[in-house]
Amino acid sequence: MVTPSSFEELYPFQGRYLELDGGRMHYLDEGSGDPVVMVHGNPTWSFHFRELVRELRGAHRVIAPDHVGCGLSDKPPGGKYEYTLARRGHDLERLLDHLGIRRRITLVLHDWGGMIGLTYATAHPDRIARLVLLNTAGFPLPEGKRLPWELRLARAPYLGAFLVRSLNLFARGAARACVTRSSLPPAVRAAYLAPYDSFRNRIAVHRFVQDIPLSPRDPAYEVVARVERGLDGLQGIPLLLLWGERDFVFDRTFLAEWLRRFPHAEVHRFPDSGHYVLEDARDEVLRIVSSFLRRHEIAEEVFR
Repeated sequence: MVTPSSFEELYPFQGRYLELDGGRMHYLDEGSGDPVVMVHGNPTWSFHFRELVRELRGAHRVIAPDHVGCGLSDKPPGGKYEYTLARRGHDLERLLDHLGIRRRITLVLHDWGGMIGLTYATAHPDRIARLVLLNTAGFPLPEGKRLPWELRLARAPYLGAFLVRSLNLFARGAARACVTRSSLPPAVRAAYLAPYDSFRNRIAVHRFVQDIPLSPRDPAYEVVARVERGLDGLQGIPLLLLWGERDFVFDRTFLAEWLRRFPHAEVHRFPDSGHYVLEDARDEVLRIVSSFLRRHEIAEEVFR
């Protein structure tokens, strides 16, 4: 069984759990101060934010959940848990309400964590103080952008389950292809893969891919449309965009779409970095995020 102690040197945190309908959610709750909530994507887990947690917990209360089915959270079968975008957003809200976090929130969002976190942000824009986005989306595929063939293959009936769940090609491939400056150290790569060590434990990895909405028939389509409509309500909130430009999914097309919608956002491009920009450009990202939070102090009167 994978536990926080399995990676104590790389992941030196006290894990906590919240009981949800269908399974327990594991999360980190480190430090004190204004909350910084970090929401991971697929096929990662809170381990992805380990260095940023350590960087910020001296001045902030840092919350980093593992989605149900991911990381150190329970991995229930599909009949006991709805592996949908709507449920992910509901779980995040349940967690923050449980922790009493309802104001002055900074969201740090990556990959699918962007859409999940933005379901919360667009529903409660008055609670959000700052946004940090790393290679993610809050809208459907931009015009002219096609879903990459790797994701289309992973969504294919029967074949997708074999590739993603039986062979673990999605998680293994991400651990190699999503970093482009240099390979992940073996211990780091092992930590990314450890929670997804069996067919059963890869259910969320596959369901995330299956849940990508491409047409109005897809369950997540209306959730994404609602988030997109709500983005205007986030105008004026300080926004930091950190972009690995060698990402084969969330590429420059997505970055351009963010800048079209939020032309005054602070943006930092990393031309030689991939989807895991927090791994490729760790030191730069830590410095930039810390500086961004310091420069955009939260005015108390805004949240009265």
